[in-house]
Amino acid sequence: MPRDRSMSDEALQTDRVVVTCAACGKRNRVPKRADGYPRCGACKAALPWIVSATDDDFAAVAERAGGPVLVDLWAPWCGPCRVVSPMVERVATTHAGRLKVVKVNVDESPGVSRRFGVQGIPTLLAVRDGQVIDRQTGAPPESALRAWVDRTLTTR
Repeated sequence: MPRDRSMSDEALQTDRVVVTCAACGKRNRVPKRADGYPRCGACKAALPWIVSATDDDFAAVAERAGGPVLVDLWAPWCGPCRVVSPMVERVATTHAGRLKVVKVNVDESPGVSRRFGVQGIPTLLAVRDGQVIDRQTGAPPESALRAWVDRTLTTR
């Protein structure tokens, strides 16, 4: 399930985002920071957890997450980023309840990109327990992205 059309980039900057449950259709507010993984308030199905972070809140949102995190460093003008974004959202949906996706606009948060030495976008970081365990730059085919996520984040 891709992110709600009503979930604008501005909404991703707030402390909560709205996600529609694929199982029952109920709209749920999902926090940027929380322990565990979000579940639907009505049917208790796992929800995809896709949030954004900035220089100011990256540590709290991504590094202090209780489980595996896929960080997507992107920019709105980047063509390959627009190709990767829906793939990342599908991966988040497939791994609902097991993976958090944190999107960082490098134009608005240059500190995060400097910190990780980002020289090309999109750059995807696999983060576990606050540590980067792997990275991938560019727009891979979706099958390769899924295999990378499975290998680096969800099987350890």
